Amino acid sequence: MDPNQFKSKYSIVIAGDNFGCGSSLQHAPVALEAAGVAAVVAESYARIFFRNSVATGEVYPLESEVRICEECKTGDVVTIELGENKLINHTTGKEYQMKPIGDAGPVIEAGGIFAYARKSGMIPTADDRRHRPQP
Repeated sequence: MDPNQFKSKYSIVIAGDNFGCGSSLQHAPVALEAAGVAAVVAESYARIFFRNSVATGEVYPLESEVRICEECKTGDVVTIELGENKLINHTTGKEYQMKPIGDAGPVIEAGGIFAYARKSGMIPTADDRRHRPQP
C-alpha cells in the first residue's frame, strides 16, 4: 500500500453550513490532518467537530462571514491570513472576511488542549516532575 495514497494536494477545505455534522469522535479532524488538511473554512460547524478540532490541534476550524463554498472552486489558489482573519482567493482576486478564532487559536497552535496546558504551566511536564524537589 502506498503511504501517500490518502494524502490530498489541497491543504484547505472550503465548506458550507454545519460542517462536521455526524462526526462525534476526534477521528474526523485527525483524519483531515493525516490527509494533509491544515484548515477548514465553513459557514458554521457542528459543535462537536469544532471542539474536537481545537482539542486535538489537528486543523483550524475557521468560520467565514459569507457563503464562499459556491464561489471558490477546487484548484483555486487560496491562502489564509490568520492575523487578519481573511481568506484570499488568488485565482479570482477576491478576499473574504472570516470570524476571529479567538482563544482557540493558541490551543491549536500548541498542538491541542494537553500540549497547550503543558506549555502554559497548567499541568506539569516530564521535565517539571524530574526537577521537583523530593520531600
